Amino acid sequence: MLEFIQLLKQRYQAIVAQTGKAATLDYQQRIDQLTLAEAFVRKGLWLAAKEPQVLQVAVIGPTQAGKSSLVNALLGSPAAGVSPLAGYTVHPQGFCHAVKQSDCQGLQRYFGRFQCLSPEQLSKHRYDCYSVSDTNSRSAYLPPCIVWDTPDFDSIDSQTYREGVIRSIALADVLVLVVSKEKYADQSVWEMMAELAALNQPTLICLNKLAEGSEALLIPSLKDKWQQARRDPCPDIIPLYYQKALGGPQWPDSQAGRIKQLAKKTNPAQHARFEQAFLQQHWQSWLEPVRAEHQLVGDWQALLDEVLKQALNHYQRDYLNHPHHYETFQQAMAELLTLLEMPGLAGIMTGARKILTWPMRQMLKLGGKRLHITDSSQEVKLLNQLAEHALIQLADRLLDKQEQHQQQDWWQGLSSSLRRQRPEILQHFAVAVKNYHLEFQQDVEASAQRLYHKLQEQPMVLNSLRATRVTADAAMIALTLHTGGIGVHDLVIAPAMLSVTSLLAESAIGGYMHKVEAHLKQQQLNAVDLNLFSGALGNTLKALPAQLAGNSHFNISPEQLGAMEQQLTEKRHGLRLL
Repeated sequence: MLEFIQLLKQRYQAIVAQTGKAATLDYQQRIDQLTLAEAFVRKGLWLAAKEPQVLQVAVIGPTQAGKSSLVNALLGSPAAGVSPLAGYTVHPQGFCHAVKQSDCQGLQRYFGRFQCLSPEQLSKHRYDCYSVSDTNSRSAYLPPCIVWDTPDFDSIDSQTYREGVIRSIALADVLVLVVSKEKYADQSVWEMMAELAALNQPTLICLNKLAEGSEALLIPSLKDKWQQARRDPCPDIIPLYYQKALGGPQWPDSQAGRIKQLAKKTNPAQHARFEQAFLQQHWQSWLEPVRAEHQLVGDWQALLDEVLKQALNHYQRDYLNHPHHYETFQQAMAELLTLLEMPGLAGIMTGARKILTWPMRQMLKLGGKRLHITDSSQEVKLLNQLAEHALIQLADRLLDKQEQHQQQDWWQGLSSSLRRQRPEILQHFAVAVKNYHLEFQQDVEASAQRLYHKLQEQPMVLNSLRATRVTADAAMIALTLHTGGIGVHDLVIAPAMLSVTSLLAESAIGGYMHKVEAHLKQQQLNAVDLNLFSGALGNTLKALPAQLAGNSHFNISPEQLGAMEQQLTEKRHGLRLL
């Protein structure tokens, strides 16, 4: 699941960077959600590793709410850097309280590609890093833990370091939300808190920078904001008054044990359930554009099926069922005639046959006969023409889709890919046609063998056929075909071959001959559909959507998505969650 979430986030980021698509608040919001999901899943993997765990407390809030000052107040020491300038803290910075930094080695597994540096090494020119520092403080306000001072999530520049903010939030076992009287009503605060609801992190709200008496007015308003954003009860709100002498807030002694109480509410065993609840909450939204692409692929497949079916119908009409163009059965007849022995012919005919059959046998050893038949075949020419016509049709239909469909960029990308690969597709198809035609000669020869065996069952028909001069002439034509002297189409219209076909059709095996011809046509139709239109051409064209630029499209297959959805809806032990 982690790899899939990372892939989905990367595709969103690439599309936003490439197309500026809906820079789109929807896409950017989903990127943030996926970043949070990735971090929360990472934490689940860390917890599942059963390493020693240290309580994580994250102090979060909008810009200039006083987060760093509050961290120092909780620690009782000036560990976190403080500045009156907005955006001073741009990296997650952890401070160990009553624990050692050496006890937190698992943090690197959680932060992944983020590098752990000392606070002095953190640079505002690089945001994929964090720090963890030892402190000597022992505060009555905190249990043994790491307290995280986090960057803001609402400033104009926060988008550049937002991933670090989200990672530190997802890591937290306890959240301390810090807002000031100027910032507590900001929409960005409550959008963030609404997003975190599914994580079920014990939370405390600190209303900072208050003047005496102002809390009576602000706290009810803050509670109302919480109830508008979330369904769970509003957490405790601790008012913090600005202490001029301290240059920051003073944690009330009356609330000294509040964070320790929240720490007792944490339950790592529930993490997997919360993780899946968060994923399920956003899954349909995240996958909306992916499913839209699947629909487009389905539309393309339907269009492709229609065009290829039409090409197959044209092949059947213009070749298999055409009285003058269908040559394959005549090839079978030529094979049949070479199988017939013709006793009683004049010596010159026998000598001529021997002379002709010797080069034929040599050519057969080299595959020459079949190559000649392929080169001169009307079928081969027609198939290549049908493929070219199908690509022209598809190009025209894609232009129509671009004009009619909302997803113009997808259809435009497909059209460009088809235009760019057209020569290669046609060349690949031509090779496949030649291979099919060569291989199908085995079926042609098998049909001739069936006819010959049937003739052997009818000696009178066989002897009658052998006795005619027409048969001898047709046999010579067949031998000439084998040696490359004439083309297949010439064979079809040769009077002698037509006469032999007529003689057989009117004989006792006429009905059987028609059955053999019909069977051969059906074999041929199936072979052309399977190997050429559905196969070589269809499979190549089906693959075009997957070749669209990865920085402009999601290109996540239904199979990938189906596997992830099955994983999402089942717990590790097979218990259904949906």
